Amino acid sequence: MHRRSFLTKASVGGVAAAASATLAAPAIAQETPTINWRLASAFPKSLDTIYGGAEELSVRLREATDGKFTIQVFAAGEIVPGLDAINASADGTVESAHAVGYYNWGKDPAFACGADLPFTFSARAKNAYNYYGGGIDNYNQFLETVNLVSYPGGNTGVQMGGWFRKEVNTLADLKGVKMRISGLAGRVVEKLGVVPQQIAGGDIYPSLEKGTIDAAEWVGPYDDNKLGFQKVAPYYYYPGFWEGGPTVSFFFNKAKFDELPESYKSLLRTCCQATDQSMLAKYDFKNPTALKELAASGAQLRTYSEEILTAAFAAASEVYTEIAGQNEHFKRQYEAQLQFRDDWYLYNQTAEYTFDTFMMIQQRNGKLAPTQG
Repeated sequence: MHRRSFLTKASVGGVAAAASATLAAPAIAQETPTINWRLASAFPKSLDTIYGGAEELSVRLREATDGKFTIQVFAAGEIVPGLDAINASADGTVESAHAVGYYNWGKDPAFACGADLPFTFSARAKNAYNYYGGGIDNYNQFLETVNLVSYPGGNTGVQMGGWFRKEVNTLADLKGVKMRISGLAGRVVEKLGVVPQQIAGGDIYPSLEKGTIDAAEWVGPYDDNKLGFQKVAPYYYYPGFWEGGPTVSFFFNKAKFDELPESYKSLLRTCCQATDQSMLAKYDFKNPTALKELAASGAQLRTYSEEILTAAFAAASEVYTEIAGQNEHFKRQYEAQLQFRDDWYLYNQTAEYTFDTFMMIQQRNGKLAPTQG
């Protein structure tokens, strides 16, 4: 009897345990649902580093979820034009977008604050502000008013200052120059006499070639080299003072983002941050070689004069004052950046600046190149 009782109880217990395991499966499944999103990129596939950021996010998510959370990436023009990618995410045409916020500055200048403002941060400073200075939260406080959530998804580092068909040595040389330049930067240089043009990346070369525009800024050596600007506008200026550390962002439809389980939201943020850091590292690795290739193929490097930079800095301050007086979302974000900007450039005058300057001198003296063995 004791043996029979034990076997009966064991059998019942085994059935119960099996049933319990079976019942637990749906709960686990609910925590990792199958999600299929579409992403509209603002960039063409030919720009593998900046466009590739969206593909990297897609791969990271797919691998981390065993294919449960997928994002299909579409290049600029495949669903909507590149400059409409952010709007497509906001209105639900797609669930997500990969773009720079200043593409939407005409809709609301506050969009530009999450990307870059002229004469604000370097890439490292922008990352510090975004992740530890409240930058991400400040941007999302604005974006929730337009049904969006955003996280950093790349950075190019300080950009070059554009390609010109003729040299520009003084402020007078800028008068009447028709220049492809995006975002608030266009409003800044307009005060210097430049005529800004907002043109998608794929249309820049033919516009320069035909003389529709006189100058164009794009990104930096690696991306610019792919587009061949040196063939039609040989003077390559630096620095791109309007983009000291531009954040390329992932934008998500807020309603769709809010539907995600918390585990997916956390994973999405993590993958965005990994992609953010990866893109900057890629540019830092690829740009030095690309710059040498550009110089060898006819690009003539030029620095903006102190006169031009000083005037542009003053113009930028004027623009910010004008916009902040009319737009509370812009004012709140811009003012949040000011104190850290001052602290950052004070700090960078010490170890960072001194070390980099010393190493640059060694490079100019030929002491850094590998010796031939």
